[in-house]
Order: sequence, then structure tokens, then C-alpha cells
Amino acid sequence: MSMEYIENKTTICIVNYKTEELTRLCLRAIRKYTKVPYEVVVIDNDSGDASLDYLRSLKWIRLIERPDEMKQSGSWAHGTALDKGLESCTTEFYMAMHSDTFVHKEGWLGELLENMTDDMACTGGGKLDLKPYWQVFLKRITDYKALMRKIKGAKRNDFYIRTICALYRTEILMKEELRFAMNVNDGVTCGKQLYYNLIDRNYKTKQISEWVMAKWIYHLAHATMVLNPEFTVRNKTEKKCKKKISEIMNLPIVKEILNDDSLDK
Repeated sequence: MSMEYIENKTTICIVNYKTEELTRLCLRAIRKYTKVPYEVVVIDNDSGDASLDYLRSLKWIRLIERPDEMKQSGSWAHGTALDKGLESCTTEFYMAMHSDTFVHKEGWLGELLENMTDDMACTGGGKLDLKPYWQVFLKRITDYKALMRKIKGAKRNDFYIRTICALYRTEILMKEELRFAMNVNDGVTCGKQLYYNLIDRNYKTKQISEWVMAKWIYHLAHATMVLNPEFTVRNKTEKKCKKKISEIMNLPIVKEILNDDSLDK
């Protein structure tokens, strides 16, 4: 017997690991700018620090603690946490969102939901690393591999909808037994194999450009890894991320949200 999911409602799943201020900003921004029906589930991967204390204090979220979570693989821990949230999802839509993603525009979720027509399995964007449009255009017209894939009629390309801020139809993921941690132990990024399986099974997906996604969200790529010394990142990545964190956290809109404790109640 198939499960009846709550129509027109979204479960937003966020994975937390020792990023108190970023998680606080992520959650408060959702509460400030989301006007359509939703609920938030936060999966904590054995943080054991102030970020977990903060999450325990919130009455408006559903917190799932994983006190014995392994930390050997960031992708594995993140993917299995998103799977944990999916398994408990009772709503028509399921959103994977990173704790270093912050919405900054009212109506963001409503606009994403407009893309989810009845035949759509998921929608979202790829990397949110904005470059000048001319650079992206130049890369596209000189991408020989992409051209050959198109000539051969390949259904796949290098793009996949990333779990930065991705919206899925819950029933399809459950029916097809698709999970976010698929193949991550083989070096596949969390959610990538899931997306490719949807394509291979002829489900429709809708790609949203990074410029459109940027109208709704900020993303501090690699922030969790940079802020926690047990993870190793390249020096260039660390410097770039720390600079971006400083820029974002000093924005007036971000300061306003972090100073508004009423968003926790």
C-alpha cells in the first residue's frame, strides 16, 4: 500500500555538523522568508558542541540526532543524513539544503515549487560559483566533450542538480528506492548518482541557472570543511571560502537576521 504524502507541503532537510552560526543563519532565514507550507528537519551528525545545544532549544524544527555518526567521510555522513531525513518525510516535496546555504528573498520556495509540474521529479541548480557570463558562454561553445555527447544523443552531461538547494518529489524517490548516499564511497558526490538514476529512468528534471538561483540564495561552498580542522581542504579553497564567509556575514541583511532572536521562537 503506497503512502499518502501531505500535498503542497515541503520538508526542508538540513545537515548540521559543528557550524552553529551558519546553521542559525540558515534556519532563521528560512523562517523569515518562507510563506508556503513547510517543515524543517535538521539531522545532527554527532556535533556534540554548542550547535547541538542551539538546535535542541528550537521548538519549531524536528531534530534527529545521530550520536554515533562516523566522520571518516564527509560525503558519506552528509548523504546518509539526507537519507535519514527522507525516510521520515511525510510531505509531497523533499528539499535537501546545506547548512551554509542562506535564502535572502521572500517567495524563494514558492518560485521553486512552480517548476515542479506533475511530471517533474526534481529541480534546482548546479554549482553556485558565479562567474561573468562571457566566461561561461565561452566555455560552453568550446566544450568539445559536451558537443560530442549531444551529437551521440547522450542523456547525461557533467551537470547534476546539487544538494545545495534541491527540490525533489518524495514519492518518486521512495518508489524508485533512490538515496543521496548512493556510490559516495566510490568518490561520487552526494546526490549525484541519485540525479543520474532519475535521468536514466526517464524522469523529467528542471535545471535552474546559477544566476537565477543566486536571486534567492547565498552559498558558502566548503564552509563546513573549512571551519572544522578535522577536514582537509586545499589552501586556495580555504582562503577563498574564508573570504566569502567574511563578506556574507558582514552583509546588513545577514546581521539583521542573526540579531533577530524572535526567529527562533
